[in-house]
Amino acid sequence: MNDILDLHTHTLASGHAYNTIMEMAAAAKDAGLQFLGITEHAPQMPGSCHIYYFENLKVVPRSLYGVRLLLGTELNINDLEGHVDLPENALKQMDICVASMHKPCIQVGSRQENTRAYRLVMENPYVTIIGHPDDGKMPVDYEELAKGAAEAHVLLELNNSSLRPGGFRLNSQENAKTMLKYCEKYGTRVVMDSDAHVMTDVGNHGYCLTLVEETGFPKELVVNYSAALLEEYLKTE
Repeated sequence: MNDILDLHTHTLASGHAYNTIMEMAAAAKDAGLQFLGITEHAPQMPGSCHIYYFENLKVVPRSLYGVRLLLGTELNINDLEGHVDLPENALKQMDICVASMHKPCIQVGSRQENTRAYRLVMENPYVTIIGHPDDGKMPVDYEELAKGAAEAHVLLELNNSSLRPGGFRLNSQENAKTMLKYCEKYGTRVVMDSDAHVMTDVGNHGYCLTLVEETGFPKELVVNYSAALLEEYLKTE
């Protein structure tokens, strides 16, 4: 089975990444990918793009070097009510939306409160992926998360950056294992993403793949191997 996609990456526009769209697309081609998600941090993240960036994505080609580009955003979950930092008129223009909790953008709540916030943001029809829900600094009930994602038809992310040894997120390995256990129970699909902020990380899912193999997680629940499965999560309009 070939890993054909990486849906969560960042370019210079995010403010703390290091390559252009062209460079990231070329790296995706070299990695043998068919799909590349460019998901810049939404405006609430310090140093990231203005809303005008997202409103102007229509000018960017959706294919470069034979790689299909999915242009969108990594939304910030701004509060425990599941609000995000781009309005609907901008979200309508996105090919893909990752929704994540980032400490600069939210006052973290209890395990129950954080889980509820994720469940609420899953109700947003433009949200495709819940980004890096593995961070123990933002505790969550993984059974409720997996169940909610299955019901809402939203992907949960295995984030390679989180799983990298020495990463800044807390207890990601164990949290991701727990999440996978419940994803298998509820038939919840996951996506392996690099969260690349530099072109050399595009398509790098090594730590994710190791975890999938160690846990015996069913590969039919991992969308990275199937264009048809991915299409089920993309907007059809």
